[in-house]
Amino acid sequence: MESSGDGGGKWLDAHYDPVANLFTFSSCVALADLSGDGERRLVAGDLGPPGGAAMKLKVYRGTALMSESALLDLPSGLAAFFMDLHEPRIPAVAVASGPCVYVYKNLRPYFKFTLPGLEVNALEQDVWQQAREGQIDPLTLKEMLESIRKKADVPLSVRSLHFLSLETEDMDDFLQLHKQQPIRRQTVITCIGTLKKSTADDDGVSCLVIGTESCHVYVLDPEAFLILSKMSLPAPPTMMDVTGQFDVEYRITVATRNGNIYVLRSRTNRYALYELSSHPVGLVRVGKNVWSGCSVTRALQSFTQKGKKLWKAVLPAPITTMASMDLPTRGFQAVLLGLANCEVQLYRDKNLLSTIKTPDVVTSICFGRYGREDGTLVMTTRKGGLMVKILKRTATFEDRDSAPGPPLAQSVRLNVPKKTKLYVDQTLRERENAVAMHGAFQMDLSRLRLAAAKAYVKALESSLAPMSASLTEPLKMNAVVQGLGPSFKLTLNVQNTAACRPVMNLAVSFLYDESLYRMRSPYMRIPLLVPGLIYPVETFVECTSDKGVSDIIKVFVLHEGKSSPLLTAHINMPVSEGLTLN
Repeated sequence: MESSGDGGGKWLDAHYDPVANLFTFSSCVALADLSGDGERRLVAGDLGPPGGAAMKLKVYRGTALMSESALLDLPSGLAAFFMDLHEPRIPAVAVASGPCVYVYKNLRPYFKFTLPGLEVNALEQDVWQQAREGQIDPLTLKEMLESIRKKADVPLSVRSLHFLSLETEDMDDFLQLHKQQPIRRQTVITCIGTLKKSTADDDGVSCLVIGTESCHVYVLDPEAFLILSKMSLPAPPTMMDVTGQFDVEYRITVATRNGNIYVLRSRTNRYALYELSSHPVGLVRVGKNVWSGCSVTRALQSFTQKGKKLWKAVLPAPITTMASMDLPTRGFQAVLLGLANCEVQLYRDKNLLSTIKTPDVVTSICFGRYGREDGTLVMTTRKGGLMVKILKRTATFEDRDSAPGPPLAQSVRLNVPKKTKLYVDQTLRERENAVAMHGAFQMDLSRLRLAAAKAYVKALESSLAPMSASLTEPLKMNAVVQGLGPSFKLTLNVQNTAACRPVMNLAVSFLYDESLYRMRSPYMRIPLLVPGLIYPVETFVECTSDKGVSDIIKVFVLHEGKSSPLLTAHINMPVSEGLTLN
Protein backbone atom coordinates (compact mmCIF):
# COMPACT_ATOMS: atom_id res chain seq x y z
CA MET A 1 0.00 0.00 0.00
CA GLU A 2 1.17 3.51 -0.79
CA SER A 3 0.84 6.59 1.32
CA SER A 4 -1.93 8.87 0.15
CA GLY A 5 0.17 12.01 0.51
CA ASP A 6 -2.88 13.84 1.83
CA GLY A 7 -3.05 14.96 5.41
CA GLY A 8 0.73 15.07 5.71
CA GLY A 9 1.15 11.36 4.84
CA LYS A 10 -0.88 10.16 7.84
CA TRP A 11 -3.23 7.87 5.84
CA LEU A 12 -2.69 4.76 3.74
CA ASP A 13 -4.83 4.10 0.67
CA ALA A 14 -6.22 0.64 1.40
CA HIS A 15 -8.96 0.44 -1.26
CA TYR A 16 -10.78 2.56 -3.83
CA ASP A 17 -13.55 1.30 -6.07
CA PRO A 18 -15.10 4.11 -8.15
CA VAL A 19 -17.84 1.78 -9.53
CA ALA A 20 -18.95 0.12 -6.30
CA ASN A 21 -22.50 1.47 -6.89
CA LEU A 22 -22.94 2.27 -3.21
CA PHE A 23 -25.14 5.34 -2.75
CA THR A 24 -25.69 6.12 0.92
CA PHE A 25 -25.31 8.66 3.74
CA SER A 26 -23.50 8.64 7.08
CA SER A 27 -26.70 7.77 8.95
CA CYS A 28 -27.03 4.54 6.93
CA VAL A 29 -23.49 3.21 7.49
CA ALA A 30 -22.14 1.18 10.43
CA LEU A 31 -19.22 -1.10 11.31
CA ALA A 32 -20.19 -4.25 13.25
CA ASP A 33 -18.88 -7.74 14.04
CA LEU A 34 -21.74 -9.69 12.46
CA SER A 35 -20.11 -13.13 12.77
CA GLY A 36 -18.66 -13.02 16.28
CA ASP A 37 -15.13 -13.72 15.02
CA GLY A 38 -13.67 -10.33 16.00
CA GLU A 39 -13.61 -9.09 12.40
CA ARG A 40 -15.90 -6.17 11.71
CA ARG A 41 -17.92 -5.77 8.52
CA LEU A 42 -19.25 -2.70 6.76
CA VAL A 43 -23.06 -2.55 6.79
CA ALA A 44 -24.67 0.03 4.52
CA GLY A 45 -28.20 0.87 3.46
CA ASP A 46 -27.93 1.50 -0.28
CA LEU A 47 -30.44 4.01 -1.65
CA GLY A 48 -29.76 2.91 -5.20
CA PRO A 49 -28.67 5.04 -8.15
CA PRO A 50 -30.49 8.34 -8.83
CA GLY A 51 -33.81 7.68 -10.52
CA GLY A 52 -33.74 3.97 -9.66
CA ALA A 53 -35.54 1.92 -7.00
CA ALA A 54 -32.93 -0.73 -6.14
CA MET A 55 -32.78 -0.21 -2.37
CA LYS A 56 -30.56 -2.83 -0.73
CA LEU A 57 -28.87 -3.71 2.52
CA LYS A 58 -25.23 -4.42 1.63
CA VAL A 59 -22.55 -6.03 3.77
CA TYR A 60 -18.85 -5.73 2.87
CA ARG A 61 -16.03 -7.87 4.21
CA GLY A 62 -12.71 -6.24 3.50
CA THR A 63 -12.92 -5.00 -0.07
CA ALA A 64 -15.49 -7.54 -1.32
CA LEU A 65 -19.27 -7.47 -1.22
CA MET A 66 -20.32 -10.24 1.18
CA SER A 67 -24.12 -10.16 0.89
CA GLU A 68 -27.03 -7.94 -0.07
CA SER A 69 -30.74 -7.95 0.74
CA ALA A 70 -33.54 -6.03 -0.92
CA LEU A 71 -35.34 -3.27 1.00
CA LEU A 72 -38.97 -2.33 0.45
CA ASP A 73 -38.48 1.42 0.91
CA LEU A 74 -35.74 4.01 1.08
CA PRO A 75 -33.66 3.57 4.25
CA SER A 76 -33.55 6.62 6.53
CA GLY A 77 -31.15 5.19 9.09
CA LEU A 78 -29.22 2.13 10.17
CA ALA A 79 -27.89 0.97 13.54
CA ALA A 80 -26.11 -2.11 14.89
CA PHE A 81 -27.02 -3.07 18.47
CA PHE A 82 -27.06 -5.95 20.93
CA MET A 83 -30.63 -6.96 21.72
CA ASP A 84 -29.95 -9.84 24.17
CA LEU A 85 -27.27 -11.50 26.29
CA HIS A 86 -27.03 -14.72 24.27
CA GLU A 87 -23.67 -16.20 23.32
CA PRO A 88 -21.93 -15.75 20.99
CA ARG A 89 -22.27 -11.98 21.18
CA ILE A 90 -23.51 -11.09 17.70
CA PRO A 91 -25.20 -7.71 17.14
CA ALA A 92 -28.42 -7.23 15.24
CA VAL A 93 -28.88 -4.67 12.47
CA ALA A 94 -31.89 -2.32 12.53
CA VAL A 95 -32.85 -0.57 9.29
CA ALA A 96 -35.39 2.27 9.43
CA SER A 97 -37.42 2.38 6.24
CA GLY A 98 -40.73 4.21 5.88
CA PRO A 99 -42.92 3.60 8.96
CA CYS A 100 -41.12 0.36 9.87
CA VAL A 101 -37.92 -0.83 11.51
CA TYR A 102 -36.57 -4.04 10.00
CA VAL A 103 -34.35 -6.02 12.37
CA TYR A 104 -31.83 -8.46 10.88
CA LYS A 105 -30.03 -11.09 12.91
CA ASN A 106 -27.29 -13.22 11.36
CA LEU A 107 -28.03 -11.25 8.17
CA ARG A 108 -31.54 -12.68 8.05
CA PRO A 109 -34.89 -10.94 8.67
CA TYR A 110 -35.78 -11.34 12.33
CA PHE A 111 -38.45 -8.80 13.32
CA LYS A 112 -40.48 -5.97 11.88
CA PHE A 113 -41.66 -3.09 14.05
CA THR A 114 -44.30 -0.71 12.72
CA LEU A 115 -44.97 2.68 14.20
CA PRO A 116 -48.37 3.11 15.85
CA GLY A 117 -50.99 4.81 13.72
CA LEU A 118 -51.86 8.44 14.24
CA GLU A 119 -55.20 9.97 15.04
CA VAL A 120 -57.51 10.28 12.03
CA ASN A 121 -59.65 13.36 11.52
CA ALA A 122 -63.28 12.57 12.42
CA LEU A 123 -64.66 14.87 9.72
CA GLU A 124 -62.49 13.12 7.15
CA GLN A 125 -63.88 9.75 8.21
CA ASP A 126 -67.48 11.03 7.88
CA VAL A 127 -66.81 12.37 4.39
CA TRP A 128 -65.33 9.09 3.17
CA GLN A 129 -68.24 7.21 4.79
CA GLN A 130 -70.67 9.33 2.76
CA ALA A 131 -68.65 8.64 -0.38
CA ARG A 132 -68.66 4.93 0.41
CA GLU A 133 -72.49 4.96 0.69
CA GLY A 134 -72.81 6.93 -2.56
CA GLN A 135 -74.27 10.04 -0.98
CA ILE A 136 -71.70 12.41 -2.58
CA ASP A 137 -69.87 12.42 -5.91
CA PRO A 138 -66.06 12.78 -6.37
CA LEU A 139 -66.20 16.54 -6.99
CA THR A 140 -68.17 17.13 -3.82
CA LEU A 141 -65.74 14.88 -1.95
CA LYS A 142 -62.82 16.99 -3.22
CA GLU A 143 -64.44 20.26 -2.11
CA MET A 144 -65.22 18.90 1.36
CA LEU A 145 -61.69 17.51 1.83
CA GLU A 146 -60.15 20.85 0.81
CA SER A 147 -62.35 22.63 3.33
CA ILE A 148 -61.30 20.20 6.07
CA ARG A 149 -57.61 20.59 5.21
CA LYS A 150 -57.80 24.39 5.64
CA LYS A 151 -59.64 24.40 8.97
CA ALA A 152 -58.89 21.14 10.81
CA ASP A 153 -56.13 20.79 13.39
CA VAL A 154 -55.45 17.14 12.53
CA PRO A 155 -53.79 16.73 9.10
CA LEU A 156 -55.41 14.66 6.38
CA SER A 157 -54.38 11.09 5.65
CA VAL A 158 -52.16 10.13 2.74
CA ARG A 159 -55.18 8.77 0.85
CA SER A 160 -57.01 12.09 1.02
CA LEU A 161 -53.93 14.07 0.01
CA HIS A 162 -53.39 11.73 -2.95
CA PHE A 163 -57.03 12.10 -3.96
CA LEU A 164 -56.76 15.92 -3.90
CA SER A 165 -53.72 15.78 -6.22
CA LEU A 166 -55.54 13.76 -8.93
CA GLU A 167 -57.09 15.08 -12.11
CA THR A 168 -60.87 15.18 -12.38
CA GLU A 169 -61.11 12.20 -14.77
CA ASP A 170 -59.05 9.97 -12.44
CA MET A 171 -60.97 10.70 -9.25
CA ASP A 172 -63.80 8.25 -9.85
CA ASP A 173 -61.46 5.28 -10.44
CA PHE A 174 -59.47 6.14 -7.33
CA LEU A 175 -62.66 6.42 -5.27
CA GLN A 176 -63.99 3.04 -6.44
CA LEU A 177 -60.66 1.39 -5.66
CA HIS A 178 -60.13 2.74 -2.13
CA LYS A 179 -63.52 3.63 -0.69
CA GLN A 180 -64.04 0.24 1.00
CA GLN A 181 -60.68 0.37 2.80
CA PRO A 182 -60.42 1.93 6.27
CA ILE A 183 -58.64 5.25 6.58
CA ARG A 184 -55.21 5.19 8.26
CA ARG A 185 -52.79 7.96 8.98
CA GLN A 186 -49.23 6.73 9.23
CA THR A 187 -46.01 8.58 9.93
CA VAL A 188 -42.47 7.71 8.78
CA ILE A 189 -39.11 7.41 10.52
CA THR A 190 -36.62 10.23 9.94
CA CYS A 191 -33.65 9.14 12.10
CA ILE A 192 -32.54 6.26 14.31
CA GLY A 193 -30.01 5.70 17.10
CA THR A 194 -29.15 3.36 19.98
CA LEU A 195 -29.25 3.85 23.77
CA LYS A 196 -27.60 1.53 26.27
CA LYS A 197 -30.16 -0.20 28.50
CA SER A 198 -28.43 -0.52 31.86
CA THR A 199 -24.66 -0.82 31.33
CA ALA A 200 -22.19 1.24 29.31
CA ASP A 201 -20.21 -1.80 28.06
CA ASP A 202 -19.44 -2.04 24.37
CA ASP A 203 -21.45 -5.28 24.12
CA GLY A 204 -24.21 -4.15 26.47
CA VAL A 205 -27.87 -4.47 25.55
CA SER A 206 -29.15 -1.37 23.76
CA CYS A 207 -32.54 0.17 23.07
CA LEU A 208 -33.52 1.62 19.72
CA VAL A 209 -34.29 5.36 19.61
CA ILE A 210 -36.26 6.55 16.58
CA GLY A 211 -37.46 9.97 15.48
CA THR A 212 -40.59 10.35 13.37
CA GLU A 213 -42.12 12.84 10.97
CA SER A 214 -44.93 13.38 13.51
CA CYS A 215 -42.47 15.22 15.82
CA HIS A 216 -42.09 12.30 18.26
CA VAL A 217 -39.12 10.37 19.62
CA TYR A 218 -39.65 6.77 20.72
CA VAL A 219 -37.44 4.53 22.88
CA LEU A 220 -38.06 0.82 22.11
CA ASP A 221 -37.46 -2.21 24.29
CA PRO A 222 -34.61 -4.30 22.77
CA GLU A 223 -36.36 -7.67 23.16
CA ALA A 224 -40.13 -7.15 22.96
CA PHE A 225 -39.90 -3.92 20.87
CA LEU A 226 -42.46 -2.19 23.04
CA ILE A 227 -42.46 1.59 23.43
CA LEU A 228 -40.67 2.37 26.70
CA SER A 229 -40.77 6.13 26.37
CA LYS A 230 -42.40 8.68 24.08
CA MET A 231 -41.27 12.30 23.82
CA SER A 232 -42.52 15.13 21.65
CA LEU A 233 -40.72 17.93 19.81
CA PRO A 234 -41.95 21.18 18.24
CA ALA A 235 -40.64 20.08 14.80
CA PRO A 236 -39.73 16.80 13.06
CA PRO A 237 -36.27 15.50 14.04
CA THR A 238 -33.69 15.03 11.28
CA MET A 239 -30.67 13.69 13.18
CA MET A 240 -29.82 12.73 16.74
CA ASP A 241 -27.02 11.82 19.10
CA VAL A 242 -27.70 9.58 22.12
CA THR A 243 -25.61 9.10 25.26
CA GLY A 244 -26.14 7.52 28.70
CA GLN A 245 -28.20 4.54 29.89
CA PHE A 246 -31.97 4.24 29.87
CA ASP A 247 -32.20 2.75 33.39
CA VAL A 248 -29.80 5.35 34.86
CA GLU A 249 -29.78 8.67 33.01
CA TYR A 250 -29.64 9.54 29.34
CA ARG A 251 -29.48 12.55 27.08
CA ILE A 252 -30.76 12.70 23.49
CA THR A 253 -29.55 15.65 21.43
CA VAL A 254 -31.85 16.21 18.45
CA ALA A 255 -31.58 18.53 15.44
CA THR A 256 -34.99 19.42 14.05
CA ARG A 257 -36.26 20.67 10.74
CA ASN A 258 -36.89 24.20 12.05
CA GLY A 259 -33.12 24.72 12.49
CA ASN A 260 -33.03 24.26 16.28
CA ILE A 261 -31.19 21.77 18.46
CA TYR A 262 -33.03 20.31 21.45
CA VAL A 263 -31.97 18.08 24.33
CA LEU A 264 -34.26 15.37 25.73
CA ARG A 265 -33.32 14.14 29.19
CA SER A 266 -34.62 11.36 31.38
CA ARG A 267 -37.09 12.41 34.09
CA THR A 268 -37.01 16.02 32.90
CA ASN A 269 -38.60 18.04 30.15
CA ARG A 270 -36.84 18.98 26.96
CA TYR A 271 -35.07 22.27 26.54
CA ALA A 272 -33.71 24.14 23.54
CA LEU A 273 -29.94 23.98 23.25
CA TYR A 274 -29.26 26.41 20.43
CA GLU A 275 -30.94 28.07 17.45
CA LEU A 276 -28.89 27.75 14.28
CA SER A 277 -28.81 30.24 11.44
CA SER A 278 -29.57 27.50 8.88
CA HIS A 279 -30.51 23.83 8.75
CA PRO A 280 -27.77 21.52 10.09
CA VAL A 281 -26.35 18.73 7.94
CA GLY A 282 -24.42 17.06 10.75
CA LEU A 283 -24.62 16.60 14.52
CA VAL A 284 -21.74 15.06 16.49
CA ARG A 285 -20.95 14.87 20.21
CA VAL A 286 -17.29 15.17 21.24
CA GLY A 287 -16.87 14.66 24.98
CA LYS A 288 -19.39 16.95 26.67
CA ASN A 289 -19.68 19.37 23.74
CA VAL A 290 -22.03 19.26 20.76
CA TRP A 291 -20.81 20.03 17.23
CA SER A 292 -23.08 21.03 14.35
CA GLY A 293 -22.32 21.84 10.74
CA CYS A 294 -24.44 24.00 8.44
CA SER A 295 -24.13 23.70 4.69
CA VAL A 296 -25.64 27.05 3.68
CA THR A 297 -23.50 29.21 5.99
CA ARG A 298 -20.45 26.88 5.77
CA ALA A 299 -20.19 27.14 9.54
CA LEU A 300 -18.88 24.60 12.04
CA GLN A 301 -20.01 25.40 15.58
CA SER A 302 -19.55 23.94 19.03
CA PHE A 303 -21.57 24.46 22.22
CA THR A 304 -21.75 23.10 25.71
CA GLN A 305 -24.56 20.96 27.09
CA LYS A 306 -26.20 24.11 28.46
CA GLY A 307 -26.27 25.88 25.11
CA LYS A 308 -23.28 28.19 25.53
CA LYS A 309 -21.55 28.76 22.20
CA LEU A 310 -17.84 28.00 22.42
CA TRP A 311 -16.58 28.91 18.96
CA LYS A 312 -17.46 29.07 15.27
CA ALA A 313 -15.30 28.28 12.25
CA VAL A 314 -16.08 29.19 8.63
CA LEU A 315 -15.15 26.47 6.15
CA PRO A 316 -13.94 26.91 2.56
CA ALA A 317 -16.87 24.92 1.09
CA PRO A 318 -20.34 23.67 2.11
CA ILE A 319 -20.45 20.64 4.41
CA THR A 320 -21.84 17.42 2.93
CA THR A 321 -21.46 15.05 5.90
CA MET A 322 -19.98 14.78 9.40
CA ALA A 323 -18.73 11.93 11.59
CA SER A 324 -16.78 11.54 14.81
CA MET A 325 -13.26 10.14 14.97
CA ASP A 326 -12.56 8.34 18.24
CA LEU A 327 -9.30 6.54 19.06
CA PRO A 328 -9.61 5.31 22.67
CA THR A 329 -6.14 3.72 22.62
CA ARG A 330 -4.58 7.15 21.99
CA GLY A 331 -7.13 9.22 23.88
CA PHE A 332 -7.84 11.14 20.67
CA GLN A 333 -11.22 12.60 19.69
CA ALA A 334 -11.93 14.76 16.64
CA VAL A 335 -14.52 15.38 13.91
CA LEU A 336 -14.30 14.46 10.22
CA LEU A 337 -16.00 16.79 7.73
CA GLY A 338 -16.82 16.02 4.11
CA LEU A 339 -16.81 19.18 1.98
CA ALA A 340 -18.29 19.95 -1.43
CA ASN A 341 -14.83 20.82 -2.84
CA CYS A 342 -13.76 17.12 -2.75
CA GLU A 343 -11.96 17.40 0.59
CA VAL A 344 -12.25 15.67 3.96
CA GLN A 345 -11.00 17.79 6.84
CA LEU A 346 -10.16 16.69 10.37
CA TYR A 347 -10.88 19.16 13.20
CA ARG A 348 -10.12 19.05 16.89
CA ASP A 349 -11.76 22.00 18.59
CA LYS A 350 -11.45 24.78 16.02
CA ASN A 351 -8.04 23.66 14.77
CA LEU A 352 -7.60 22.00 11.38
CA LEU A 353 -5.36 18.95 11.84
CA SER A 354 -5.44 17.21 8.47
CA THR A 355 -6.92 17.49 4.96
CA ILE A 356 -7.56 14.56 2.61
CA LYS A 357 -8.12 15.11 -1.10
CA THR A 358 -10.76 12.84 -2.66
CA PRO A 359 -11.56 12.17 -6.34
CA ASP A 360 -15.25 12.94 -5.79
CA VAL A 361 -17.55 14.62 -3.28
CA VAL A 362 -17.90 12.47 -0.16
CA THR A 363 -21.47 11.67 0.96
CA SER A 364 -20.85 9.39 3.94
CA ILE A 365 -18.04 8.93 6.47
CA CYS A 366 -17.54 6.16 9.03
CA PHE A 367 -14.47 5.78 11.23
CA GLY A 368 -13.69 2.84 13.48
CA ARG A 369 -12.50 -0.76 13.51
CA TYR A 370 -12.90 -2.40 10.10
CA GLY A 371 -11.72 -5.95 9.75
CA ARG A 372 -8.98 -6.15 12.37
CA GLU A 373 -7.63 -2.62 11.86
CA ASP A 374 -8.65 -0.02 14.47
CA GLY A 375 -8.04 3.29 12.68
CA THR A 376 -9.98 2.75 9.44
CA LEU A 377 -11.77 5.49 7.53
CA VAL A 378 -14.57 4.34 5.19
CA MET A 379 -16.07 6.85 2.75
CA THR A 380 -18.56 6.74 -0.12
CA THR A 381 -18.79 9.28 -2.92
CA ARG A 382 -21.62 10.95 -4.79
CA LYS A 383 -21.07 8.75 -7.87
CA GLY A 384 -21.24 5.52 -5.88
CA GLY A 385 -17.53 5.00 -5.17
CA LEU A 386 -16.14 3.29 -2.07
CA MET A 387 -12.87 4.42 -0.40
CA VAL A 388 -11.06 2.84 2.54
CA LYS A 389 -8.09 4.54 4.23
CA ILE A 390 -6.07 3.34 7.22
CA LEU A 391 -4.47 5.66 9.77
CA LYS A 392 -0.76 5.03 10.17
CA ARG A 393 0.29 3.79 13.59
CA THR A 394 3.05 6.42 13.61
CA ALA A 395 0.71 9.28 12.66
CA THR A 396 0.52 12.17 15.08
CA PHE A 397 -1.74 15.21 14.99
CA GLU A 398 -0.66 18.60 16.25
CA ASP A 399 -3.03 21.46 16.95
CA ARG A 400 -2.30 24.45 14.79
CA ASP A 401 -4.55 27.43 15.04
CA SER A 402 -4.58 28.83 11.50
CA ALA A 403 -7.35 31.35 12.14
CA PRO A 404 -6.56 34.62 13.97
CA GLY A 405 -8.19 35.06 17.31
CA PRO A 406 -7.72 34.29 20.99
CA PRO A 407 -5.17 31.63 21.97
CA LEU A 408 -6.22 28.01 22.40
CA ALA A 409 -5.77 28.13 26.17
CA GLN A 410 -8.54 30.72 26.39
CA SER A 411 -11.14 28.16 25.30
CA VAL A 412 -10.16 25.69 28.05
CA ARG A 413 -12.79 25.74 30.76
CA LEU A 414 -11.69 26.20 34.35
CA ASN A 415 -12.24 23.30 36.70
CA VAL A 416 -14.72 25.11 38.94
CA PRO A 417 -15.90 22.87 41.81
CA LYS A 418 -19.58 22.11 42.16
CA LYS A 419 -21.73 24.14 44.54
CA THR A 420 -22.09 22.39 47.88
CA LYS A 421 -25.20 22.44 50.05
CA LEU A 422 -23.41 24.63 52.58
CA TYR A 423 -22.66 27.19 49.85
CA VAL A 424 -26.28 27.20 48.65
CA ASP A 425 -27.61 27.63 52.22
CA GLN A 426 -25.16 30.47 52.84
CA THR A 427 -26.22 32.33 49.67
CA LEU A 428 -29.89 31.99 50.61
CA ARG A 429 -29.17 33.36 54.08
CA GLU A 430 -27.29 36.32 52.59
CA ARG A 431 -30.20 37.12 50.27
CA GLU A 432 -32.72 37.07 53.12
CA ASN A 433 -30.62 39.16 55.55
CA ALA A 434 -28.78 41.43 53.13
CA VAL A 435 -29.64 44.74 54.90
CA ALA A 436 -28.74 43.53 58.38
CA MET A 437 -25.50 41.96 57.21
CA HIS A 438 -24.50 45.14 55.38
CA GLY A 439 -25.13 47.22 58.51
CA ALA A 440 -23.07 44.86 60.65
CA PHE A 441 -20.27 44.98 58.10
CA GLN A 442 -20.22 48.79 58.09
CA MET A 443 -20.19 48.85 61.91
CA ASP A 444 -17.25 46.44 62.04
CA LEU A 445 -15.43 48.45 59.39
CA SER A 446 -15.85 51.67 61.40
CA ARG A 447 -14.56 49.95 64.53
CA LEU A 448 -11.58 48.63 62.60
CA ARG A 449 -10.74 52.11 61.31
CA LEU A 450 -11.02 53.58 64.82
CA ALA A 451 -8.76 50.88 66.27
CA ALA A 452 -6.21 51.47 63.50
CA ALA A 453 -6.23 55.25 64.15
CA LYS A 454 -5.76 54.73 67.88
CA ALA A 455 -2.91 52.31 67.27
CA TYR A 456 -1.25 54.79 64.92
CA VAL A 457 -1.48 57.67 67.42
CA LYS A 458 -0.12 55.44 70.15
CA ALA A 459 2.76 54.42 67.91
CA LEU A 460 3.57 58.08 67.23
CA GLU A 461 3.53 58.88 70.90
CA SER A 462 5.38 55.91 72.33
CA SER A 463 7.23 54.25 69.49
CA LEU A 464 10.99 53.79 69.96
CA ALA A 465 11.73 53.35 66.29
CA PRO A 466 14.39 55.73 64.90
CA MET A 467 12.57 55.91 61.52
CA SER A 468 9.61 58.12 60.61
CA ALA A 469 7.64 59.31 57.59
CA SER A 470 5.39 62.33 57.14
CA LEU A 471 1.76 62.14 56.10
CA THR A 472 1.55 65.78 54.96
CA GLU A 473 4.99 66.30 53.34
CA PRO A 474 6.98 63.90 51.14
CA LEU A 475 9.64 63.40 53.82
CA LYS A 476 11.40 60.37 55.25
CA MET A 477 13.97 60.27 58.09
CA ASN A 478 15.99 57.71 60.01
CA ALA A 479 18.49 58.21 62.89
CA VAL A 480 21.80 56.47 63.58
CA VAL A 481 23.73 56.61 66.90
CA GLN A 482 27.48 55.94 66.85
CA GLY A 483 29.91 55.66 69.73
CA LEU A 484 30.44 53.94 73.09
CA GLY A 485 30.17 56.99 75.30
CA PRO A 486 30.22 59.29 77.02
CA SER A 487 30.21 61.15 73.68
CA PHE A 488 27.90 59.96 70.88
CA LYS A 489 27.55 61.03 67.30
CA LEU A 490 23.92 61.38 66.19
CA THR A 491 23.24 61.35 62.42
CA LEU A 492 19.82 62.11 60.92
CA ASN A 493 19.30 61.02 57.26
CA VAL A 494 16.52 63.17 55.78
CA GLN A 495 15.14 62.42 52.30
CA ASN A 496 12.62 64.17 50.04
CA THR A 497 10.45 61.44 48.48
CA ALA A 498 8.55 63.74 46.10
CA ALA A 499 8.86 63.25 42.34
CA CYS A 500 9.91 66.77 41.35
CA ARG A 501 8.99 69.23 44.15
CA PRO A 502 11.73 70.46 46.52
CA VAL A 503 11.13 71.08 50.25
CA MET A 504 12.59 74.12 52.03
CA ASN A 505 12.47 76.11 55.28
CA LEU A 506 12.82 73.07 57.52
CA ALA A 507 14.42 72.77 60.94
CA VAL A 508 15.19 69.95 63.36
CA SER A 509 14.75 70.17 67.15
CA PHE A 510 15.75 67.74 69.91
CA LEU A 511 13.92 67.13 73.18
CA TYR A 512 15.94 65.38 75.89
CA ASP A 513 16.57 65.18 79.63
CA GLU A 514 19.13 67.90 80.40
CA SER A 515 20.17 66.13 83.60
CA LEU A 516 21.45 63.18 81.53
CA TYR A 517 22.55 64.64 78.20
CA ARG A 518 24.07 67.75 76.76
CA MET A 519 23.93 68.60 73.04
CA ARG A 520 26.05 71.05 71.14
CA SER A 521 23.25 71.99 68.70
CA PRO A 522 19.71 71.18 69.99
CA TYR A 523 18.22 73.19 67.13
CA MET A 524 19.47 73.12 63.51
CA ARG A 525 18.26 74.31 60.15
CA ILE A 526 17.96 71.87 57.25
CA PRO A 527 18.97 73.06 53.78
CA LEU A 528 16.74 72.81 50.71
CA LEU A 529 15.90 69.16 50.04
CA VAL A 530 16.17 68.07 46.41
CA PRO A 531 13.95 65.09 45.52
CA GLY A 532 15.66 61.71 45.67
CA LEU A 533 18.79 62.74 47.60
CA ILE A 534 19.60 61.82 51.20
CA TYR A 535 20.85 64.71 53.40
CA PRO A 536 22.75 63.77 56.58
CA VAL A 537 22.31 66.10 59.58
CA GLU A 538 24.98 65.45 62.26
CA THR A 539 25.31 66.54 65.88
CA PHE A 540 27.08 65.34 69.03
CA VAL A 541 25.50 64.21 72.31
CA GLU A 542 27.42 63.97 75.58
CA CYS A 543 26.23 61.96 78.55
CA THR A 544 26.70 63.89 81.78
CA SER A 545 25.43 61.30 84.26
CA ASP A 546 27.63 58.77 86.04
CA LYS A 547 24.75 56.51 87.15
CA GLY A 548 24.91 54.20 84.06
CA VAL A 549 21.36 54.92 82.86
CA SER A 550 19.98 55.95 79.47
CA ASP A 551 16.93 57.76 78.16
CA ILE A 552 15.07 58.61 74.96
CA ILE A 553 15.85 61.59 72.78
CA LYS A 554 12.92 62.82 70.71
CA VAL A 555 13.57 64.35 67.29
CA PHE A 556 11.14 66.77 65.63
CA VAL A 557 11.29 68.06 62.03
CA LEU A 558 9.12 71.13 61.47
CA HIS A 559 8.74 74.20 59.37
CA GLU A 560 10.50 77.29 60.65
CA GLY A 561 8.16 79.48 62.62
CA LYS A 562 5.63 76.68 63.24
CA SER A 563 5.13 74.46 66.25
CA SER A 564 3.46 71.37 64.71
CA PRO A 565 6.07 68.78 63.70
CA LEU A 566 6.14 67.14 60.32
CA LEU A 567 8.26 64.19 61.44
CA THR A 568 8.80 62.64 64.86
CA ALA A 569 11.38 60.02 65.82
CA HIS A 570 12.29 58.48 69.18
CA ILE A 571 15.95 57.51 69.65
CA ASN A 572 16.80 55.02 72.40
CA MET A 573 20.25 56.07 73.51
CA PRO A 574 22.66 53.32 74.60
CA VAL A 575 24.18 53.12 78.06
CA SER A 576 27.44 55.06 78.28
CA GLU A 577 30.15 52.47 78.78
CA GLY A 578 32.85 55.13 79.01
CA LEU A 579 31.42 56.40 82.26
CA THR A 580 31.09 52.89 83.63
CA LEU A 581 34.79 52.27 83.09
CA ASN A 582 35.66 55.44 84.88
